[in-house]
Amino acid sequence: MMSQDLNSEVAGPAEPPGPRTAANAIPEDVILDAARDLIATVGIRRTTMADVARAAKVSRATLYRRFPNIETLAASVTTREFNAVLDAAPTGAELDAAIATEPLDVLVGLVVHLVHVSREHPLLRRIVELDPEWLTPYLLQRTGRTSTAQLDRIEAVVTQAVAAGVVRQDDPHELATAILLLAWSFALTGPVFATPDVLDHQLTELLTRYLKP
Repeated sequence: MMSQDLNSEVAGPAEPPGPRTAANAIPEDVILDAARDLIATVGIRRTTMADVARAAKVSRATLYRRFPNIETLAASVTTREFNAVLDAAPTGAELDAAIATEPLDVLVGLVVHLVHVSREHPLLRRIVELDPEWLTPYLLQRTGRTSTAQLDRIEAVVTQAVAAGVVRQDDPHELATAILLLAWSFALTGPVFATPDVLDHQLTELLTRYLKP
């Protein structure tokens, strides 16, 4: 779909002189930051491994030892970015305390928050604008690490809410899967039809009505 032409890169113009650091001698975040900034500017298809190596100040050879192609690198970037969104949501004792008092509101609020932040994330918006086909396998063929992490987080909260009797009695995994499917629709397709405020309000209404006992 977006294969990296390694031969054309190797045979391309010589890189300009400048300091280079072995890829395994710098934090991975340095490489991912460079790739994220490039992808958010020009998209995945227009970002090359040479571009990333230059921006991260590592050689192409050592970069290829860390990431075999631009697709793998882009997947690592998006996984990190959206896991950061997930990690910013309440967890642990803070989440447990909120669930104990207002479990349904907490569950719905968590999902709406994740959808809103994901929908507005500059990296996702750029991918949707320039490289929407890159998302197709994760929407139609398989789950990715990001979706799996989101599903696990939602299922954990749903399980507690079902046990507390504030969410209708059903299999927590099945409920969480339905919630995630709805969430992705509002994140990816929603902006075509409505403003962010409308989307957040309607998603809140849908989830609340769907989950009430």
